[in-house]
Amino acid sequence: MNRNEREDPTIYKVVVNHEEQYSIWPAGRENPLGWREGGKSGAKTECLAYIKAVWTDMRPLSLRKQMATRDSGG
Repeated sequence: MNRNEREDPTIYKVVVNHEEQYSIWPAGRENPLGWREGGKSGAKTECLAYIKAVWTDMRPLSLRKQMATRDSGG
């Protein structure tokens, strides 16, 4: 853990957009436009570890859907 992480008392929340892309945002602030709660809040390192565990496919949702349609022949 670096010095900035040890000194950062901010509680963050994980947010997710319509393309199922993840980010973190200060927990006390309103979500950015187009983003919803992602199911985790806590220290920055905890939120980033959560994102690393759940965001296993970095492709945007629209691209995943397009590729699935193409692969199924539809």
